[in-house]
Amino acid sequence: MVVETKVAKTRARYGQHFLTDSQVVDRLVAVIAPRAGQRMVEIGPGRGVLTAPLLAALGELDVVEIDTTLADTLERRFGVKAGLRVHRGDALKFDFAELADRAAAAGRSDTRTDRTERLRVVGNLPYNISTPLLFHLLASAGQLDDMIFMLQLEVAERLVAEPGGGDYGRLSVMVQYHCDAELIFTVAPDAFEPPPSVQSALLRLTPKPKVDVADDEPRLATLVSKAFSQRRKTLRNALRTEVDTEGLLAAGIDPERRAETLSVADFVRLSNLLR
Repeated sequence: MVVETKVAKTRARYGQHFLTDSQVVDRLVAVIAPRAGQRMVEIGPGRGVLTAPLLAALGELDVVEIDTTLADTLERRFGVKAGLRVHRGDALKFDFAELADRAAAAGRSDTRTDRTERLRVVGNLPYNISTPLLFHLLASAGQLDDMIFMLQLEVAERLVAEPGGGDYGRLSVMVQYHCDAELIFTVAPDAFEPPPSVQSALLRLTPKPKVDVADDEPRLATLVSKAFSQRRKTLRNALRTEVDTEGLLAAGIDPERRAETLSVADFVRLSNLLR
């Protein structure tokens, strides 16, 4: 009874919804398609339902788990010799770039031809931190091969949204600046325990070479954030502290347009004109 009480409190604290549907797990593993030699990190392994097949296919796996009770359980279940490395801590503070550097170093010292140097990141993300965690991961996008996440459907739809729709916003622009985004399939609440109050979706983010490159990415991020902070206003008004009417016209953008009508390339072009 004590253990069950502790687990229940942990779920409430960390917003955990554990994937329990074996068919969904099988579909998820098929999409990830883990292969021996790849370096992968799983965020929020929880009870290990995804950890087990990943570890079996890969031979070694890093996991980041904030819940110390679950982290201890994973180590007891798999053992330190199984190739599982459990990192106890908050994924929002975890240094994915450093782990990617270690993966690259391991790749350079390994003569096997199937060794992938860049890091793959997967996981069933806690919905209450999914957006800040995505921004945290984007800082290391150049060192990642791909990211495959179970997310709240509403968030996934925003990530893949195109200009002109209500789902298109700051998150859409900044993620699509770094990555190709693909919504793969949706998942009903009853696939989880406890069931969330929303639909979920599996999303793949693949870092890509940038066609339109921002001279100053923090400036681009600020510009996008301010443009969408008052999305019902025209760009003339929403960006009045960043750029004047002449600047918008110089970038080929009608000052009467609204933020959701601008493409990623439009935002990059405008940001670069603000040097």
